[in-house]
Amino acid sequence: MDYLVLLGIVIVIVGFALKLDSILIIFAAAIVTALVGGIGIDGFLTTLGTSFVSNRSMAVFIIILLVVGTLERNGLKDAAAALIGKAKNATPGIIIALYGVMRVVFAAFNVSFGGVAGFVRPIIMPMAIGAIEASGHEPKDEYVEELKGMASGMENVAWFFGQMLFVGTAGALLVQSTLKPLGYDVDLLRMALIELPVAIIAVVVTAVYYILKDHRLRAKYYGAASASANVKEA
Repeated sequence: MDYLVLLGIVIVIVGFALKLDSILIIFAAAIVTALVGGIGIDGFLTTLGTSFVSNRSMAVFIIILLVVGTLERNGLKDAAAALIGKAKNATPGIIIALYGVMRVVFAAFNVSFGGVAGFVRPIIMPMAIGAIEASGHEPKDEYVEELKGMASGMENVAWFFGQMLFVGTAGALLVQSTLKPLGYDVDLLRMALIELPVAIIAVVVTAVYYILKDHRLRAKYYGAASASANVKEA
């Protein structure tokens, strides 16, 4: 076995240990592996292009992460927290519930914001934490972790049910293609209309549940008076 081809792994380990630029490390390791492995620059570019085309969805996801990371470095989280800090009576539960409503509406038109990594983490969570700070409290780690789960849960519910409202999505086509061999000719538009009340009920029930859960969490971590004050002001 030619252990020289593992030189790329060594470059990755050393590069991350020295805290060098991540993208530069990956590309350097890939180029070195291609040269040592004997496929050359042409073979490396061909492999890279083929992999990009065959995994377009993953490539788009990576690009979104890079864009979000750049925005975060330039103050995206601070801007989101400052924005929600100006709103009166805003609570993390209400913010998450409103996000669910917005998410299902846009999902009905097959518009995605990048999911948990692309929108919930850099936008919704800073807004939720900003709402805590605006109420005069210090965000507690346990409370923030609960909010992360709630925001991610709302994302999953809204997108899961909302995407089926758009005629021609992968989920709808999968249902149609699965039922057709069984003798059921499913019309996509009719299926979307049937799904509409289901999606509305799912998002509303989840939103109400998270608002009530957030109320209990605020009472647990900041006292009953704090939770009651928000309800009276709202």
